Formats: sequence, C-alpha cells, structure tokens
Amino acid sequence: MAEPRIPEITLSLAPKVVQYPVAPPAGLPPLGNPDILEGENDLTALSFLHEPAVLHNLRVRFLHYNSIYTYCGIVLVAVNPYEELPIYGKEVIDAYSEQDMADMDPHVFSLAEDAYRTMIREEKNQSIIISGESGSGKTVSAKFTMRYFAVVGGAAQQTSVEEKVLASNPIMEAIGNAKTIRNDNSSRFGKYIEIGFGSKGDIIGANMRTYLLEKSRVVFQAPAERNYHIFYQLCASRDLPEIRGLKLDSAETFRYTNQGMDINIPGTDDAMELEQTRNALTILGVQPDQQMELFRILAAVLHLGNVDIQASGRGGDRSYINGDDRSLVTFSKLMGLEGSQMAHWLCNQRLAVGGEMLVKPMSGQQANEARDALAKHIYGQLFAWIVQRLNSALRAKREQPKTFIGVLDIYGFETFDRNSFEQFCINYANEKIQQQFNRHVFQLEQEEYIREELPWNRIEFSDNQPCITLIEGSLGLLDLLDEECRVPKGSDENWARKLYEQHLNQSLNFRKPRMSNTAFIVLHFADMVQYECQGFLDKNRDTIFEEPINIMRASQSELVAELFQQQPTGGSLSASSVPNGGVRSGKRAHREHKLSVGFQFRQSLHLLMDTLNSTTPHYVRCIKPNDLKQPFLCVFDPKRAVQQLRACGVLETIRISAAGYPSRQYQQLSYLPLIELWTYDEFFARYRVLLDGSSAQDDLRMFCQRGIPKLIPDTEQYCFGKTKVFFRAGQVAVLERLRAEKLWSAGVLIQSWVRRWLQRRRYLKLRWSALTLQRYTRGALARRLAWTLRYTRAALIVQKTYRMVMVRQLYLTLREATITIQAFARGMQARRTYRLLLEERSAVRLQAWVRCWLTRRWFRRVRAAVVLLQCCVRRRAARRELRRLKAEARSVEKYRELNKGMEVKLIQLQLRADQQVRKRRVCVC
Repeated sequence: MAEPRIPEITLSLAPKVVQYPVAPPAGLPPLGNPDILEGENDLTALSFLHEPAVLHNLRVRFLHYNSIYTYCGIVLVAVNPYEELPIYGKEVIDAYSEQDMADMDPHVFSLAEDAYRTMIREEKNQSIIISGESGSGKTVSAKFTMRYFAVVGGAAQQTSVEEKVLASNPIMEAIGNAKTIRNDNSSRFGKYIEIGFGSKGDIIGANMRTYLLEKSRVVFQAPAERNYHIFYQLCASRDLPEIRGLKLDSAETFRYTNQGMDINIPGTDDAMELEQTRNALTILGVQPDQQMELFRILAAVLHLGNVDIQASGRGGDRSYINGDDRSLVTFSKLMGLEGSQMAHWLCNQRLAVGGEMLVKPMSGQQANEARDALAKHIYGQLFAWIVQRLNSALRAKREQPKTFIGVLDIYGFETFDRNSFEQFCINYANEKIQQQFNRHVFQLEQEEYIREELPWNRIEFSDNQPCITLIEGSLGLLDLLDEECRVPKGSDENWARKLYEQHLNQSLNFRKPRMSNTAFIVLHFADMVQYECQGFLDKNRDTIFEEPINIMRASQSELVAELFQQQPTGGSLSASSVPNGGVRSGKRAHREHKLSVGFQFRQSLHLLMDTLNSTTPHYVRCIKPNDLKQPFLCVFDPKRAVQQLRACGVLETIRISAAGYPSRQYQQLSYLPLIELWTYDEFFARYRVLLDGSSAQDDLRMFCQRGIPKLIPDTEQYCFGKTKVFFRAGQVAVLERLRAEKLWSAGVLIQSWVRRWLQRRRYLKLRWSALTLQRYTRGALARRLAWTLRYTRAALIVQKTYRMVMVRQLYLTLREATITIQAFARGMQARRTYRLLLEERSAVRLQAWVRCWLTRRWFRRVRAAVVLLQCCVRRRAARRELRRLKAEARSVEKYRELNKGMEVKLIQLQLRADQQVRKRRVCVC
C-alpha cells in the first residue's frame, strides 16, 4: 500500500525553485484567539474553541480581572474565589434587576434575573441547578440566589415571607453543614428549595426538600474535619447564662467533636454564628423556650458520646455503665429520662426467641455501636423536625403559588482516601444530575436536529447512562446491597463477592482493586473512585434497637417525646423519612421499616429528576481554582480546572454551541443555545417586515426559504428543517439588527408624517389663537378706557371721603387722649389723698396700741406687787397655824383618835380576806 503523500508548497525563487513540506494540521498547536477576545465573558464567543483557549480565558478572568463568573452558553461557570467579594450588596441587586443578560457582566444575579423574568413572562416553573465538586462554592451561590429572589420578589420593605426564606439559610448551615478537608462549610445533605411566587411575581411561600443527611458525621470525623457547626457554636457560647445549664465545656473535651483535632475555622466566630442561628429561629416562629429545648437535645448528644461503657465478663462479652457516670447523668437530665433504664438498655438488647422475649448482654464494642446509633438517630430525628418546622413557617398562607423557582443545592462529587456509603450515595446523586444536564443540553438538542432531518455531524459526549445503570439498574449495586441486607447473616464481604461475580468484566464502569477483596471501583463521570465495602450494610439498614426509643418516648420533655412519637413510614419519600431508618428489637419491627436508606434515596432522586425535568433549567457550574483554598493572585491549578470542566460537561457545551444551531428563538440574550424552537409561524410573525410580499398561511415554509437567503447570503449560517428553521450563533443578532433597522426606517418615515401633521395642526391653532387674542385685546382696551374714566371720578370721591375720615379720626384720637390724660391725672391725685389718709389712720392706730401697751404693762406690775404682798401675809398666817397643829399632834388624845380609825380599817380588811378564802374553797369544790 502506498504511503500518503505529504503536501508541499512550491516557491519560485530565481534562479531556482524551492519546495517546502507542509505538516498536517494534527501536528500543529491549537490556534490562539486574538487579543481583543482575551478575557471574553462568554466562552462561546471565542474564535477558536478548544481546551487551552477556554482554560486560558478562565485563568485571565480569574487572576487578571478578578472576575469569578463566565458564561458558557446556557451555563454560568463560577470559580470559587475563597474570599468574600463586595459584589452581592443591595446596590448590585438593583443594578441587575430588570436588566438583560447581554447588557451586564456575568453574575449569578444575572442568571437568577433571567429565571425570574422567564417565569413571569411564560408562567412556567424554573429551576436553578448548582453543581460542582465539594468546596467549589455551591452553597454560597445558592444562598445569594435566594437573596436575589427575596429582594426582587418582595415589596419595598422585606415582608415576613422574604425574611423567613433568608432566615432558613443560617439554620440549615448550622445543623447540616460541617468542615471537611476540602471545604470549611460543606453541605452534608442535599436540599431543593421551591420558592413560590404569586400572580404579581411576589414571594408568597417556600418549601424545602432534603436528601440523605450524613448522620455518621455526628459520631465520627476524619482528621482535620469537624462535626456539624451547631455543636461548636453551643460549646463556644457555653458561658451565656441560658446555656450554662447545659453543662457544656470546650469542644475538645467531647468525643463527638474532638476526633478531627481541629475545632476552629479561621475567620469564623462560632459564638456569633449561634447568635445568628437563634435570630433566624426567632424569625421563623420558634419560641425561646423551644430553642432551649433544641439546644438541650443537642447538648445531650454531646454528653452521650462521653458515656463510658466498660467491658466485663469473659472475653469482654458483657458491658456496663457506672450509675454515677457524669455524662450519663447529664444526658438523662437534659433528655428527661430515667438514667438507670438508659444505662441498662445501652448495654443489653431484647431478642425474640420462640415467642419469648429474652434480654441478651452486649459486648463493649456492640454497646458503643448502639450508643453511637442512638446519637445518630436522635440527631436525624431533630434534623427532620427542624425541616418540618421550617416548611410550616414558609408555607404559603394567603394563596397557592402560581409558579415556583427551585434552587438545587446538593452535595458535590466527593472522593477521599477512604470512601464509604455516604460518598457512594453522593456520587450517585451527582451522576443523576449530570445525566439530566447531558439529556437537556446534548441529547435532546441533537435528537431535535435528527428529527428535523438536518445535515448534522453528531457530537459525541460523555454519556454516563452505563454508570447509572450499574448503580440503580436491575441487579445493580443498590439492588445487590438491598438483597444482602435482607439476608439474616448478610455481611459486607458477601456483598463484595456478589458484586465481583455480577459486574466484574461485565460492566466497563466497574473494577476490582488489585490488593483488596472488600472494595470496588466505579468509573464515575468525574473520576474513578474506590469504595470500601465495610459498613455499607449497617449504613444502608440504619437500624436502632427499640428499647432506647421507648425510653425516649416516655421522656418528660415534650419535644423529645414528640420527636420519637413520629413513626417513620416506609412508603414516604419525604425529607424526614430518608434519614430515619428503621427500628428493630432483634428482628425487624415491621414491614414498613424494611425500606433501606439506599432504596429511599433512589426514589427521592427519581422524584427530584421528575421535578427538574418538568421545569426550565438554568445551570451554574462551580469550579475550584485549586485544592489549597487560596484566593485571587495565588494559585490557579490548570490541571484541576480542566478536569472539572471536562467532568461537568462545560467543554461539550462549547463544542455543541459552536457546531450546532444555538439561536432558534429570539431571546434577549441571543447567544444562549438550546432555549426554544423557531417554527416557521413564529419566524414569519416576527420577521415578516424583512420579507418582501405577502404569504398565505399554507406556504410559510417556501416563503421563508425564498426570503431568508436574501437576508443572510451565507447558506452555512442557517438550515431549514421540516417544521423549524435553525441559525448558527450570531445570526439571530443579524436578523434582529436588520429588523431593527427596518423598523427604524419605518419609524422615521412615520415620525416625519406625524411631525408635519403636528406642525400644521400647531400652526392653525396658533393662527386661530392670534385672531382670538386680537379681538379680545381690542375689547379689553375699550373697556379699560371706560374703566379709567370711572376710576378717575371715583378717585376724587374716595380722596374727599378719605381726607374727611383722616381728619375726624385725628380729632377723635386727640379728644380720647385728652380725656385719658385727665382721668389718669385725677386718679393719681385721688390715690395720693387716699394714701395720706391711710397713713394718718395708721399712725393713730399705732399710738393707740402703744398707749394701751404701756397701760397694760403698768397694770401687770401693780397686780404682781399686790399678789406678792398677799402671799407674804398668807405665808405668815400659815406658819402660825402650822405651829399650832404641831402642838396638838403631840397630845395623847390625838393619837387615840388616829389609832381608832386604823383598827376599824384592819378589821374590814380581815373580813374581806376571809370572804375571798371561802369563795376560793367553794370554787375548788
């Protein structure tokens, strides 16, 4: 077979001819874009679309322009800046409100505005799907999206509904987010929030659905990771008066919070975060006493982790808890339980054997596992209760929502050194979301081209359907897991063997590690992940013994009893049922409790996909610039960035946007691909002003096929389908420009005729007005002359009368002044005479009183002298009488008379005493 001939270029250079070989295009480096397109805000606008150009454009915008948002057709690419940026304030929201996406820089607010306006205009439900790896900024993007809707969908001042929607964020972050090695605020659960809008576009309610809370984090954290934020917030606020009763200490002292050995997050104040959480709970109607009930349960979970379970018996087959265990006492007090019963049933289990109930002791390891299972169950129940309260507070009360916008914030793709059941479910959810994206962006688009019989070279994209089939298909990983869970003695090792037998060498997405028989590898759309089988069955069952639950139901705390009175229903697929699991007492309690976590999670994912497929999706792809959490001007890892771009389908989006016909219906952002369709009726209705002649409804296709080549000479820029017409990127903008020019010309012509008619009408009005003014002016002048003559005569009369009035008024004023002066003079004279008379009368009275006083003083002196003289005379007579009486007293007769009287008195007293003695004796008898 002959070798292919290498093309050559021949140059005629005198005096010889030189031939140079031309290398094939495959050997050349990718072409670079012109400098004018460097830092372009839409990747589809680049002249050359390939990975190096896309990566360079993102790098320039991130490092040089400090811009984190870039459009990629219908996808908004958001690069995590790892620091707070001043681009989310109220003024920025006002700037993006009611603005076209093409007129503003890329921003998550612009995407939210497009979704909001589309919902108002078309009255269709919308969804904003935010995806990316863990730590790429999905939660922050979802939070700012909700803030935007709360502002544009509210009144001039925030109503209670908008405040409640925003208040749900700090609550869910506190109880559902935690620090991981890749993200300081990683969502450990998925949530889909439907924000309901009324007929006027205002928010009237919301609803939240949650998916697969990572309950294992409550009892275990990997190094450099933390438990849920709420635990550290309570420990940091332990000195508050209302928190002291929880008996909390530093987070380092609790087993459930110190395993990661890193209790602090740089730049985060846990005490301040708790204050924000409490304020949010208050806004949502949770009273302070109920808040303290929540905090008591959370603190009790921490104390439960510190309960010391000690092994005993032969080989440690038994266990016990000291009755005075401080942590158990505190836990029982906070939960309102009997401490002795809880200590007993944490170390023992009840088994049903032959119709009889037996109590079997548990080993130390089993008791510790039972304690951790109880802690996870308590936290799961509390999480479900809080979500239920949030939905009750956010539920629309005035009217039913007309449309809604859903915001999906779900965990990102995860791969760690050791991956378990949680990572498997998380990556499975990301596979489903990626499949929905592929179907909406690639598959449906290309199927539309084939259905319209367009000359089209199919673009290959990474279809992850085989991976999803491996996970959820018949005898897939989840089916085999549920089957092994139903086996009485099922184990992780048996499940691994079944996986190898069923899928090894049968599925391209399944592999077996070389050095392990209890692990398997799944080739996901984003990366190859190895999962350890250990713990899969227990986490999929998610069971707990019945006896501790019965103790909880008998709690003295109303909230604790309420949490455990709610029986998890097996058929429910709501958020509250997913994390609950079942309850067992040796055997499974009831058929409805046999639904596994994996089965419920799969069903809830199917419901989520149905919801997303029934709405108009808007995509936000979050990208991590590096794995070191470094902000601007530090590190932009191109390898990690291109890996994420490939994984989330951004590069395929660019390829199909460039190769296909993205502009199929006019939108304010014409370069957005794959929005809606241009039918011939719609095209004719909008662009008939550009088409010559008229057309009947039955030949619109032929009419458009004759008219469009006159508008767009390049036949490669458009294509006619059976029922629709397709345009390449930028052609709708050309048509819009031609249409605008045509309308502008017609508008100018119409304006010229209208202005002529208005000017002539104005002239006629002015002429008629001038004649009318002249007529009225002449009449006014004549009347003014007559009025002048009248006013002259009247002026003389007025002057005469005025002068008379003024002179008379002066006379009256002088007369009144004279009379007034006379009256004042006479009055002053009379008052002077009156004062003299008063003074004379006062002097006479004074003299009379003085003379009276002198006479009285003389009288007192004379009377005192007479009294003194009488006293002296009487004293002398008394002395004389005294001497006489003394002489008589010394005589015998006088003594006798005195003694006689005394004898009589003594006899009387003796008689009286005898009578009293007799009376006493009578009383005694």
